[in-house]
Amino acid sequence: MSEAIDETKVVEQVDKRLFIGGHRRDAAAGGTFKVEDPSTGAVLCEVADARREDGFAALDAAVEAQASWAATAPRERGEVLRRAYELMMLRQEELALLMTLEMGKPLPEARGEVGYAAEFFRWFAEEAVRISGGFSTSPDGKARFLVMRQPVGPCMLITPWNFPLAMGTRKIGPAVAAGCTMLIKPAQQTPLSMLALADVLREAGLPEGVLSVLPTTDPGGLTEPLLRDGRIRKVSFTGSTAVGKKLLEQSAEQVLRTSMELGGNAPFLVFDDADLDAAVEGAMQAKMRNIGEACTAANRIYVQSGVAEEFSRRLSERMGALRLGRGTEDGVQVGPLIDAKAREKVQGLVDDAVQRGARVLVGGSASDGPGYFYRPTVLAGVAQESRLSSTEIFGPVAPVIPFDTEEEALAAANATEYGLVSYLFTRDVTRAFRVAEALETGMVGLNQGIVSNPAAPFGGVKHSGLGREGGTVGIEEFLEIKYVGIGGLT
Repeated sequence: MSEAIDETKVVEQVDKRLFIGGHRRDAAAGGTFKVEDPSTGAVLCEVADARREDGFAALDAAVEAQASWAATAPRERGEVLRRAYELMMLRQEELALLMTLEMGKPLPEARGEVGYAAEFFRWFAEEAVRISGGFSTSPDGKARFLVMRQPVGPCMLITPWNFPLAMGTRKIGPAVAAGCTMLIKPAQQTPLSMLALADVLREAGLPEGVLSVLPTTDPGGLTEPLLRDGRIRKVSFTGSTAVGKKLLEQSAEQVLRTSMELGGNAPFLVFDDADLDAAVEGAMQAKMRNIGEACTAANRIYVQSGVAEEFSRRLSERMGALRLGRGTEDGVQVGPLIDAKAREKVQGLVDDAVQRGARVLVGGSASDGPGYFYRPTVLAGVAQESRLSSTEIFGPVAPVIPFDTEEEALAAANATEYGLVSYLFTRDVTRAFRVAEALETGMVGLNQGIVSNPAAPFGGVKHSGLGREGGTVGIEEFLEIKYVGIGGLT
């Protein structure tokens, strides 16, 4: 069977209608929108375009299902997630191809994301039966304290386009495990992965009404009325800081629980005692994962002066050797950016840095032909006042900035409103702990370029967000604490 036929079939197999209360239906207004292949600019298909009335239909279903779903045995909720994990792994190839077609990442990386996304279901399948409480005696001995954890209630989940499956399962997994119903709004650019996941969850036994999927071209018009309605009790969002702030304002009216995984501006510190091979490999992982379109991407690479030139040379060789192309082609390592606007932003940041004195060691321009491709780029001598020093690049551009002292590196690394993740390479144990503690981020990669793991708490500080996803604390975001005071025992 040819590649073209496979691609066509995998798109055709996805039901493009809304998924509301366990059933497929057209948008109430009958509208659709186009989904584009960023590697060619061609239209893949059209998807139902949800509006306000669709959102309220989904909310009605979630509210109706909440009590019975919360009363479902934790083991049963966990088994739904376990079956969903198994189904995702069985369908890894088709889910990966679908993701590559709508988002652009190379197929091997898409396969990796399917596995990563599925792991959130396996992890929270195990956490569902570990929701704990407490029992203790009051200090005066006259009462007993009973502490229990209960589902927060219907949730609004909003996911980005760069990890169209994993950012969904990272939210759906703990919500299902905790006993919450939910509405999920995938990004306009990548709705197909989430629509396909809805069928996986239905097949895994998720009851009607627990999950609705609402693609839309009017996210504000859909979500704001729902958040102001009063029946949604939590909003979990992954995306830009600007949008996150708007959602926080809207959530304040009904005092909603919020989880916000927002923008990043990750510093990557290489000290002169570091294993340079490991540091370059870590930089490739931290910079080029997902074509650089990741909130965890290394945005500012600070290298101690004694090794800066050699590090830049090695990194340039690695970046320059990467193969650019359509993600479905064999051997491709770098796919397109998500759209023309994203590519224009990256080019503007590179141009600004060059105008301020930066030197292009490799790349520095968009590629010819169709699609939104940008060549892997390394810049040396980047001035601290360059826009890319304070702006999340979201593309395959690695600015290398030399430093002399540890204090200088820390000051530059922390000189940002963001605080999601930072990276640190050194063989000095005392320096490792000292610098890790001083970095103002929610996560630190010490001698490694990837920090994301379903078993670890993911999240940032400052303008990078609120709350944590994954790990043993991830389910807490979807649980409320209830205290029962028991008297009459003395």
